[in-house]
Formats: sequence, structure tokens, C-alpha cells
Amino acid sequence: MDISFLNEKNFRMTIANILEQGFGMVAVFNAQAQVEYVNPTFVELTGCIKEDVVGQNLLAFRADPHHPLAFPQECWKSFSQGQEWRGELYAAHQNGHFYWQLNRIIPIKDASGTIQHFLALMEDITDRKRANEALKERLHFEELLSSLSARFVNLPSDQVDIEIQKALQQLLDFFQVDRCGLVQIMHDNETWQVTHAAFADNVTPVPMNTELPVSRNPWAYDLMVRQGQVVFYSNHDELPPEAGTDKRTWEELGIRSQLSIPLTTSGLVDHVISINAVNRECFWPQELVPKLRLLGEVFVNALKRSKADQDLRASEEYLLLASSAAEAGLWRLNTETGYIWVTQMVRELFDLPKQGNLNVDNFLAIVHPDDRSTVQALIGKALETGKIETIEYRIVRPDGSIRWIVSRGQSYAKTQGDSPALMGVSIDITDRKAMESRIKEQFKEISKLKLRLEEENRYLREEVKTERGFGTIIGSSDVLQYVLFRAKQVAPTDSTVLILGETGTGKGLVASAIHDMSRRRKKPMITVNCAALPGNLIESELFGREKGAFTGAHSRQIGRFELADGGTIFLDEIGEMPIELQVKLLRVLQDGEFERLGGSRTTKVDVRVIAATSRDLKADIAGGRFREDLYYRLNVFPCSLPPLRIRTEDIPQLAQYFIKRYSQKFSKHFETIAEETMQMLVSYQWPGNVRELEHIIERGTITSQGSKFRLAEPLEGQAAKTIAEESLEEEFDTIARTHFLHVLHKTNWRIEGKGGAAETLGLHPSTLRFRIKKLGIKRP
Repeated sequence: MDISFLNEKNFRMTIANILEQGFGMVAVFNAQAQVEYVNPTFVELTGCIKEDVVGQNLLAFRADPHHPLAFPQECWKSFSQGQEWRGELYAAHQNGHFYWQLNRIIPIKDASGTIQHFLALMEDITDRKRANEALKERLHFEELLSSLSARFVNLPSDQVDIEIQKALQQLLDFFQVDRCGLVQIMHDNETWQVTHAAFADNVTPVPMNTELPVSRNPWAYDLMVRQGQVVFYSNHDELPPEAGTDKRTWEELGIRSQLSIPLTTSGLVDHVISINAVNRECFWPQELVPKLRLLGEVFVNALKRSKADQDLRASEEYLLLASSAAEAGLWRLNTETGYIWVTQMVRELFDLPKQGNLNVDNFLAIVHPDDRSTVQALIGKALETGKIETIEYRIVRPDGSIRWIVSRGQSYAKTQGDSPALMGVSIDITDRKAMESRIKEQFKEISKLKLRLEEENRYLREEVKTERGFGTIIGSSDVLQYVLFRAKQVAPTDSTVLILGETGTGKGLVASAIHDMSRRRKKPMITVNCAALPGNLIESELFGREKGAFTGAHSRQIGRFELADGGTIFLDEIGEMPIELQVKLLRVLQDGEFERLGGSRTTKVDVRVIAATSRDLKADIAGGRFREDLYYRLNVFPCSLPPLRIRTEDIPQLAQYFIKRYSQKFSKHFETIAEETMQMLVSYQWPGNVRELEHIIERGTITSQGSKFRLAEPLEGQAAKTIAEESLEEEFDTIARTHFLHVLHKTNWRIEGKGGAAETLGLHPSTLRFRIKKLGIKRP
């Protein structure tokens, strides 16, 4: 919502609308930074007392950097420059609770551009910040687990203990806790001992490699070892009454929060990975448990592998693969017998019987016919090279369904001279493949849009670099107010608009205003200057081209009509469009479709057309330079802009606006405009209209010295008005008189008060009475 140019009378109404739309916390302060209003939501969410805030200057709150209205230094710089500011503030509720606050502060200016108020919209974004931080932490944790797990692949036995110790220290640092250890369960005599641990500084270590009786922690032992459940708590108050003995033991060790995960290998819980905090309370997200369990199993399997002898090497490899894969099926191919040993998970993946032998032929029969030869060749390659090989293939299950499987295996021999065996792991990746397929389809759609986005960005970057008009429509003359009234009438419709007026009168600015007030305002307004485009390129620019459409067309290009789909296209200087291209434009206006240059496929678009010209199109029609049928298609709603010479009462406002603008640009300050200069400006005929006035003021700002603005040299061509110009003035006076009469009849000739003619026209009642008298309007 752009409210930066609201006048004072609509300001209160706009604030009410904002509150109704649920913008959250709202505060209003004046140009002197004095708080004038805070809404109830601000009081409720910040805990501030309204009477302690309203009437105070914002500088008073800077003593407390966490006050909700203690805006930072860069915000004040934006205030001084009359610019909107956005930023975040780490604020505090009156109860001491801290939260993150997103601020948007908008300057509210009157018609002359003077700041009257500032509107501050504030939002509590603490949950959003926390969610982002939680996501970052989770990704960091995933990377840590992946890195730690990778260390134990093919790790020499003599380095296992060292790497476990390093991994526990990294977990300690990541969770910012005080102890992290691996505990071994001694099943024979129901004791346990800490075999590996990392401790924070200034924290008492627990006994290492010493068997501790489970009687010190009977509840936790039963829960983890006998039931296989996780023990976790953030504080002792969360423990059940039956954990009284355990609670006393943990209090002796100074443990405030704990997460202990039982690790199962060979069907029994034989280890526990435990993390506990001494200096603070910790919250343990449940999604960490399976990942930490998997990491703990990596530790345990690595330990068992390091202690096993050569005869158990096959089992060690199996345990390593099992610890590295989640929900994976394990298998071993005996090349001497041709039989394949598989786990129950493999039988489930391939929908095999729970009992019975499996050989290579049985396995290949399940593989999809198109992948069978590739799988068979890779088995031979893996046995020959001894390297780890990976393959993705399809299987056909007995019910006819097709599943994607990825298998990874490596050959090995128990002893030198034995026939090699092939051992590996298989995982169902059907869901991943389906996702990849969807992603490919999305990439196809993205590739279709890529060119359009690139072209749109190129045009929009040009629009951003080019300032439209002078930022707002300045003036209160009758003829200008009538033009704005006409623009407001046609804006909500999709009717084609033809804007007529001399160069420099602001045709592009009125086109932008019509677009901004239309239902298409959320879509782009694409501007095309028909006079600036070369005749041989204008068709390509408007309607696009296919690759190879002409020499130098090395790629496909989307035209500006496609870029404006759903929005508005502004055809400036339409009278300069070549006659041969006007037929194609006429088709777009009639049917909303066209073909790209060099293409045959019809493209349909939904585009509103606004055209503008400074030429006499009727004379061009008579001269054969403009199509008559196109003229009538464009001239659905004509809108004529008055030249500056017949709206001289707007010149002082425009001059003040441009002087302020360029004074800021050139770091100058003028208190007044010299009387003779203003007289010179008002009496000049302005053939270049507002654009010429702007340039004259810019030049005068550079050359003028002192606090009074003066023009260093007289304006040339101070000729008297021509008969044609006087006739044009009379025509616009007639338009203004008609407009005033329409409003007066509608309001039953009531000038003042709510719903009166002055309010409808946006004029002061005394100003309206003066203009009624000037235009010779009398009540019947």
C-alpha cells in the first residue's frame, strides 16, 4: 500500500483502514518525531502504557535501545531525507521478554511534498527468526552427522577410538553441552561403564572405564536396556516419581538436562550414547533421536570391527554397511555356489518369500528386462575389479508394480586364494526417482519461463533506471483536476485509452496513474516508445521473434506484449508507428493474439493498451500515415492533457516542487522565489510544457546564489498567446465548467460539509466558490 502522498484529509481514514486490515502494531508520529498515536495491538504486544508513549518524542526512547520505538540511527537518516525505511529491532516487552520486531516507517506528505506524519507498521517476527535459525541449525547438524559418519568408512582399527573421541568432542561443541559420552552395557552382571567421553572445561568428569552398578540408575536402565526407550528431560521436574534414585544420582553429578539413546546391535541394547548439560537446561528435539542413534551405531559397529579378528572380517563389513545405511537391505553373493544371502529387508524390497534360497538367475528374473543386461555386466565388473560399484535399476514385483532400486557392492575374499564374494546394500529409491521426474517436468516449465523472465528483467531494469515523470502529478487547476477525474473514471475498466497532448505535458505519468489505479496494478506496465525504436526492429520488440527469424537473431526473444500479459502496455508516440505494423497491432486490439516474427504459432495475451501521442492523428489519417480503423480502436476513451500555458495557476506549485527537488540534489537551500522570476515563469508560454519547466528550474538551481531563487537569464520567446491557444483555453474552461456543474448537480449544490462538492473535488470551499465565480457558473 503506497500512502506516501496522501493528503491530510484522507490520512485519518487511511489509518483506520490499515487497522481494519490487521497490520498489527501501528504507531503514528509527526514530522518533529512526536508520537501522536499507537493502536491497541501495539499496547498489547509490547506491554507499553499508552499514556507513557503518546506525546513523547522518539528521541526519549533511545536511552533504552530495546524499546519498541527506539529506532536505530539509519532510520533517522531516512526520516531526514523523507524516505521510507525498513529494518529490524531486537525489542523488549515491558515484562522483560525479548522479541524480534520488523519495522516499516512510511513518510506521509501533503500535495506540496512536505512531510506531515510518519506511519510506523511493526510486526513480531520472533517465530520466523527462530524457525530460520532452527533450519540452519538442523542443516548444520545434518552436515556434521554426514561428516562424522564418513570418517568411519574403511577406518583403520587403530584409529577408531581416536575418531570416536574427536566425534564426541564435536557433538559437545555443536550442542553447547558439558558432557558427551558412549556407555557400554555389561549384561552379565548388570553394570555399565563409560568407554569414551568428552567434557567441557570446569566440569567434573565422570569415572571412565569403571563398571558402575545399575542400582544407581534403576529406572533409566530398565527404560533403555530392557525396553529400548530413550531417556530425555530438560529439567528434573519432568522426571516421574519412580525415577527418584536416578534423580539423586544425576543431581550428584550436576546433570540438569540429559538425552540418552540406547543403541541396538544384534538384537540387544549393548551401548548408550549420552549427552548431558550441567550449566544450563536444554531442550531435545525428537527429530534428533534417529540421527544420533544412527551415529551411535556407527561408533558401536566401528568398535566391534576394530576388536574382531580376521575370521570375522565379513561380519565387520556387514556391520559397517548396516551402520551407514538407513532402511537398507544387505546381501552377499557366494560366487562358488551362486547363492545370494539376503536380509529380511531385501526380501521386503523385492517382495520375495520369507523363506527359501535365492540365486543369480532368480534375482535377474526380477530385474526389469530393459535393465537386466546392464546389471549382469556390472556384477562381473565388480568381481573383476574389486572396486565399489553402484547401479540404479528397476525391478518388476509379482503384483506387476515397478520399483527403482539402487545397489552398491564390492568383492572381497576371506583368505588369499579363495573365490571372491560380492557383498553390498540395496535401497528402494522409487520415491526419489518420482521426485526427480517431477523436478525434470518443473525444469521444463522453468526453461519455458526462463527466456520470458530474462526479457522481463531486462525491460524492468530499464524501467527502474528511468524515472517516470516527476514522481507525482502537481497542480490544482480546474483543467488538470478534470483530467485526473477522467483518469479515475477509466482506470477500473479494461478500456483502451488514448492520451493526447503536447510533448512534456506528462502523458506517461497519467498512463502510470491509470495503471496503478487499475485491477492490473500487481502486474507490470511495459512502456514502448514507438518513436525511439528503429523501424526494422519494432515488430520484433513488440511481438517477439523466433531463433533465426532474421540475420542476427541468434536466440528466441519474447516481445513486450507477452511481457505485459495480465498487465498494461503503454504505447508512447503511437503516431510514429510504421503503417505496415499497424495492421498487426489492430489484430492484437481486436482478438488479443499475434504470432512472433518468424513463427507460426498463435500467442494469446490479456493486455490493456494505453496509447499516447503528440501528433494530430486525424491529419495523419488524411495523409495516409495512420490507419483510420486503428484510430477508432485506440480512441475508445480519449484523454486530452492541457498544455502548461493554459494552466498557469499550477506553475508556482510546480516551480516550488522542482526547486525543492533540485535543491536537495545540489545541496542548496532557497527560502523564497524572487518575485520577478515567478512573474517571468507565469508569463512564459512553455512550448516544452512541464518538462521544459523542470529543466529551466534545474539550470536555475545550479546558477542561482543566496537564499532567494532567481533565474540568471530571461526566458526567450515571451510572445503573446495565439488565437489557437486562446481557443484551447476556452475549450478547457468549458470542460472544467461542465465537470463542476456535474458535481454540483450531484451534490444538490451543497458546497461544504461531508459529501459536499468541495470534498468531492478535493478543494477548499472558498477555493471552489472562487472558481465557480471565475467560470461564471450560476445556480439555476
